[in-house]
Amino acid sequence: MPAEIGRLLTAMITPMTEDGEINYQQAGNLAKALIASGNDGLVIGGTTGESPSMSDEEKLKLFGEVKDAVGTDVAIIAGTTDNNHLASKELTQEAEKLGVDGFLFTVPAYNKPQQEGLYLHFKALAEVTSLPCMLYNVPSRTSLNMEDGTTLKLAEIDNIVGVKEASSDPVQIARIIDGAPDGFRVWSGNDDETFSVMCVGGYGIVSVAGNIIGDQIKGMMGMILEGEVERAAAEHRRLLPIFKALFWVTNPVPIKYAVNRSGFFAGPTRLPMAPPDEDFKAKFDKVMDTYEVGLPVE
Repeated sequence: MPAEIGRLLTAMITPMTEDGEINYQQAGNLAKALIASGNDGLVIGGTTGESPSMSDEEKLKLFGEVKDAVGTDVAIIAGTTDNNHLASKELTQEAEKLGVDGFLFTVPAYNKPQQEGLYLHFKALAEVTSLPCMLYNVPSRTSLNMEDGTTLKLAEIDNIVGVKEASSDPVQIARIIDGAPDGFRVWSGNDDETFSVMCVGGYGIVSVAGNIIGDQIKGMMGMILEGEVERAAAEHRRLLPIFKALFWVTNPVPIKYAVNRSGFFAGPTRLPMAPPDEDFKAKFDKVMDTYEVGLPVE
């Protein structure tokens, strides 16, 4: 049985060596540290993990190494899709053999299919695996919004168990939550929307900030679940500056810088993502220094 897909999932950055190769040993170390800092599970091979710059062979090795590092009780969700449908099917099938616990299926960029194309694409992907699948709608990256009607149609497929919603459209998100069948879950796709999404009935967050402050995000989520909405709102407001700062330039540049600055060696980003400039660092450091980093560093 795959591990339970929890409420707080962090889209893990991918540690690199100084020459831009994937540092698989550090990836395993980071995965264990993230679980120790409060995360329920990890998304590997997402945009935060620089998946567009990786080969399929690198992704498969990364999935396997991280799963081996965290063990059977921690859910590892593998990002196995891009805009190539047949290649996405093949990668999904190969990843299942490695023992991952589920898949992240992202709306394809550049193709701009019709809504029916999205439905058929994701339906066919779900059919090649027995594992739970999470949809990912992120129009800011893909230039295409998956409409709530399409998501709800896909929610009727047994092993499509939820969606990471990063449309930033509160009405669309509420419609999905309201119309979804029992057991279908909505994770916020943006840290600064976790509070609002959960308050309207969402399940959790696929987080970027969870790479450094997973314990604090989990604390806020716990307040919501316990009905302490005013306390949760205050904590949300406290965390907003770091949530926003992590997107001053394109993700994952700020979060990888933050992890390195915390004392955990994560290496550089891989081109075409460039290092942050000195102006960014000076401004970002002032924000980061107002928070206690929850990432264990040995």
